[in-house]
Amino acid sequence: MPLRDSVWNVPFWAAFGVAILAGSSHVGHAAEPPTEGVILQQMRSFATMGSVLYVAAHPDDENTQVITYLARGRGYRTAYLSLTRGDGGQNLLGPQLGEALGVARTQELLAARRLDGGRQYFTRAKDFGYSKNAEETLSVWDRQAVLGDIVRVIREFRPDVIITRFSPKPAPTHGHHTASAVLAVEAFRVAADPTAFPEQLRELSPWQARRIVHNVGLGAAAANPGAGMAVAGSPANVPDGPGVVKVEVGGRDPVSGESFASIAARSRGMHKTQGFGIGGPPVNEGSRIEPFVLLAGEAATNELLDGVDTTWNRVPGGAEIARSIDEEIAKFTAQDAAARVSALLAIRRRLAALPADPIVSDKREELDRIIQACLGLEVDTVVDRAEVVPGETLKLRHTAVVRSRIPVRWTAVRYPSARRAINKAIELRPNQPVVREISQAVPASTQPTQPYWLRTEGTAGLFDVDDPSLIGRAENPPTVPLEYVFEVGGQTLVIAGEPMSAVDPAKPALRRRLEVIAPVSLRFVAGVRLFALGAASPVTVELTAARARAAGTVRLEAPAGWAVTPASQPFRLAVPGEHARFTFTVTAPARLATAPLGASVEINGRRFNQQRVEVRYDHLPLQLLQPPARATAVSLELAIRGHHIGYLPGAGDDVAAALEQMGYEVTSLTGADLTPERLRGLDTVVIGIRAFNVRTDLAERLPALFAYVEAGGTVVAQYNTLDGLREDWLAPFRLRLSRDRVTDEHAPVTILAPEHPVLTTPNRITAADFEGWVQERGLYFPDQWDARFAAILACGDAGETPLKGGLLVARHGKGYFVYTSLAWFRQLPEAVPGAYRLFANLVSLGK
Repeated sequence: MPLRDSVWNVPFWAAFGVAILAGSSHVGHAAEPPTEGVILQQMRSFATMGSVLYVAAHPDDENTQVITYLARGRGYRTAYLSLTRGDGGQNLLGPQLGEALGVARTQELLAARRLDGGRQYFTRAKDFGYSKNAEETLSVWDRQAVLGDIVRVIREFRPDVIITRFSPKPAPTHGHHTASAVLAVEAFRVAADPTAFPEQLRELSPWQARRIVHNVGLGAAAANPGAGMAVAGSPANVPDGPGVVKVEVGGRDPVSGESFASIAARSRGMHKTQGFGIGGPPVNEGSRIEPFVLLAGEAATNELLDGVDTTWNRVPGGAEIARSIDEEIAKFTAQDAAARVSALLAIRRRLAALPADPIVSDKREELDRIIQACLGLEVDTVVDRAEVVPGETLKLRHTAVVRSRIPVRWTAVRYPSARRAINKAIELRPNQPVVREISQAVPASTQPTQPYWLRTEGTAGLFDVDDPSLIGRAENPPTVPLEYVFEVGGQTLVIAGEPMSAVDPAKPALRRRLEVIAPVSLRFVAGVRLFALGAASPVTVELTAARARAAGTVRLEAPAGWAVTPASQPFRLAVPGEHARFTFTVTAPARLATAPLGASVEINGRRFNQQRVEVRYDHLPLQLLQPPARATAVSLELAIRGHHIGYLPGAGDDVAAALEQMGYEVTSLTGADLTPERLRGLDTVVIGIRAFNVRTDLAERLPALFAYVEAGGTVVAQYNTLDGLREDWLAPFRLRLSRDRVTDEHAPVTILAPEHPVLTTPNRITAADFEGWVQERGLYFPDQWDARFAAILACGDAGETPLKGGLLVARHGKGYFVYTSLAWFRQLPEAVPGAYRLFANLVSLGK
């Protein structure tokens, strides 16, 4: 049926056609409908008014069993605030690092919360890498900005109790950990101050939580905490006394019967990029006592929420709601959940009459979900594609079905961002799906989708977010938000939603959200391009079509002092997925210089500069990043020796690509290639980061590698961790690793062996080559080594003894064996000139 008269006529989203079909047999579900047990648990949670906010620094810092116990066991509104997205960490599952890893870890947290029942928040703080103390962390993060973000989340979520995972006192832990607690304690007080962050008070109100406590956990300092300081430990390490509460968090979920420990383990197991959920010890389903130590506010004696009214009596006019919902819980039967709808609608009417309050508003949404579940009302919108180009027309298929016999009228589908709606009332009949189909044109001016915290350039420690209302959100709001409008029992029920891709039968839980993409994506073939001083070199950009018949011009942009020819080139791509490469000649200035290069296309007067980066993991929905296509050009003096390098990958890095940029031919090696025959002809073998930790085929092949060295070859091994290494892991050499790091990328470097070939040939290395490094100098430095190793450099963080194990070189037969803990995997992709010069010397040894 055409519904042209029912569509608001506005130019933002243009409707081209609408049809309504009844009795369709194909219904896609946004989620599995809740069972009767889940509905009953939702009703109990609705009756409970307590709220708890858990605060820590990174994904996987949270205590998932405490969150599970609070959310599922006690029915409290429970949320985890992770100050960072974990973008500075390492990835044990794939090659993504930096921003892409942060996006993956964000999704891992959301998957964890779906299991343990919590909600998820973030601040704008970046995980900029390991930090040794809170002072360093806060100087990089922008203390006031991150504090403001925590205050914003507290004012929005309104917790009764705040829990920190870490102590605010100095401790032998990551500086981000301590800083998260320092800021949480400060925010606990500041959130109640009506003069603090007044820009937030246009939409939010000051809020004072009752208390903030430290959830003391097991850790390295458990056996010997500092004087009077509960930095880490088991309950036995935390003596009973004022301000100490010990809570039994064991038990079983009242709906499924699964133990809280098992749910928590599955939740924590979603952090697969960090190695969780892959093996591990069996779950201990017995008693578990968690200690909480008061940091500020009123002391508790028995329970975390002592002194907090966790009933509706805390809300003016809420006593009647409390009585009514208790009656409905008592009357609830699994066989007839729909029988409770009439009474729940009466509660809803009383709830609407209460004064405006953020928690009450939250509870209204919760009650609406309960009513929807009791009705058996399911809604879904399937879009004909997961990705749309600006200017294209989408086909949306809205479906609604009711399972109960309660009368329900579907009156409208609204598009809030477009300020339009489809208004047509339809009576829903039990188990008979009704479908509304609509076509919509996406405005040509729509920007391609990008995670909101990555849309603009931030600082070293803080993401830039141009819309303050997004701060705290886990991910972008829907590209096309929807509202399904129903009439039930004389009331209007509005259900929020968004278009999703069709269900993949192989992965029904991993549906994609609708995203706007560029018609053509761009990619520099090399992310770093090295130039001799004043020299001209080719720079190649690859275009990939997302749609057929994409045509326009491609341009390469460089700053003043760098010349690019030609200015632009025409392109035409006939079919989706077609690739084409365009090469420009770039001339560097006759001086040392580093410059950003950009690329863009112009299509029908519209400019696009997006690269396409897909983050694919089996346990997560596909994540799409579309950052600007960029590369870095470096003009430097660089000499190399040798030509052919073998690269044995470890946990994943970009060092092999950097070697190719230096001018080497690089061959990727497997364990089976580590034989005399296969190694013959290679000038150097480079071993990737953490290869000895993640490869099972390396230990048995070491004799062949050392025979290759004895015959005159060079082996360069990059850093490893202590995990799983035997004492003789590098035999015939003795090398003991530590957890020592140099986190200050500007830490002074002392040259210990200035005339060693690794510092003289073919490039003379000086202190200037250690300028401009990023994130850190190195990690997991050896603290003991074989006498055959020569220590080349020393460096250390301020106030600490310099470490000498960052670059160790041993002569072995006719060749060299090099072990380095310096952070090459961070420096080379960031185009640090000195890092290229020194690494060229490593692979040139003996040549």
